[in-house]
Amino acid sequence: MSRTLIVLLPLIAAVAALAADSPIALKDVAPPALKIGVAINQALSDQSDPAGVAIVVRQFNAISPENLLKWGSVHPVSDRYNFEPADRYVEFGRSHGMFVVGHVLLWHQQTPAWVFASEAGAKVTREVLLARLKDHITTVVGRYRGKIGGWDVVNEALEDDGSLRHTPWRDAIGDDFIERAFEFAHEADPDAELYYNDYNLWKPAKRDAAIRLVQGLKAKGMRVDGIGEQGHWGIEEPPLHMIDETLAAIHTAGVQPLITELDMDVLPRDPEMWGADLSKKTQIKAATNIYPDGLPEAMQQKLARRYADVVALFLKHGVRRVTFWGLTDRMSWLNNFPIPGRVNYPLLWDRNLRPKPAFDAVAEVLRKATVAGK
Repeated sequence: MSRTLIVLLPLIAAVAALAADSPIALKDVAPPALKIGVAINQALSDQSDPAGVAIVVRQFNAISPENLLKWGSVHPVSDRYNFEPADRYVEFGRSHGMFVVGHVLLWHQQTPAWVFASEAGAKVTREVLLARLKDHITTVVGRYRGKIGGWDVVNEALEDDGSLRHTPWRDAIGDDFIERAFEFAHEADPDAELYYNDYNLWKPAKRDAAIRLVQGLKAKGMRVDGIGEQGHWGIEEPPLHMIDETLAAIHTAGVQPLITELDMDVLPRDPEMWGADLSKKTQIKAATNIYPDGLPEAMQQKLARRYADVVALFLKHGVRRVTFWGLTDRMSWLNNFPIPGRVNYPLLWDRNLRPKPAFDAVAEVLRKATVAGK
């Protein structure tokens, strides 16, 4: 054991004990019908981050994997699956009585190039790609049959205007690639919940398209249990009324709304962040990295109000699961998106694993709803 680790062990143990002994746990104060989830990284599912694990176990009753069940992680080459990290993730959740989510079976990103290529290197045919998709879903979902409770089957298949996104899946298979993915998933585990997952569903055209998509699948007798709005939102956008309208529309359509990847970006986004050259990105980073040394108290309170407001809307519309996309500010993907190196503060715990005012605000909204019997 290294000298550094020996020195740090008492501190790690103290932080873990503090997290475990927190007087408030979100899962305990939430209404019984609402699962409180968190996306965990491999350090947490491998239990090599004991302080973080203590918070996860104490606070949450559902987990999602950040990356280790995505195609590139679990099926990197055609003749090999990498199940060991995923096995540990599933066992971690099951050992703590959590609802375990699988994320994600079909996505146009983080999918290896071999999936879309023939042996000769040309574009793959519909028949070959369907066979690969079925093999992947049957193998992955089948391995965790009865262990993973719900799957994000298809991720981000729609453009903001409601049209189907042009991806290698659609180009090779056709517009029924979504239907085939849900069909294969249900065959592999008939008892698992199945979801369509996307972002920006607060935009009416995209929201309506997602509802039509799911209703069309259900009209064909296929199982679809919910629509997941990722919830990668900002401190002010989207407006609350648009979130309200979207959740109401999904619920009214007879589909369960889920919040699957919730965080709040507190930093400004320059319109030129996407596609800017390196020198321009350096300038934009310097101009928009406005809280490098910590989030001011006024912004902490603004973030807390924002979280309280959106969670109140989730409760209003009977959302069954809210999953925060990451445990602490230090772990958030938003520190590196859309430009790496900006210091962001989008979650309920800070970089030192301390609950923020946003945590207290969320806990209070949940507690009041539970007391009121909602």
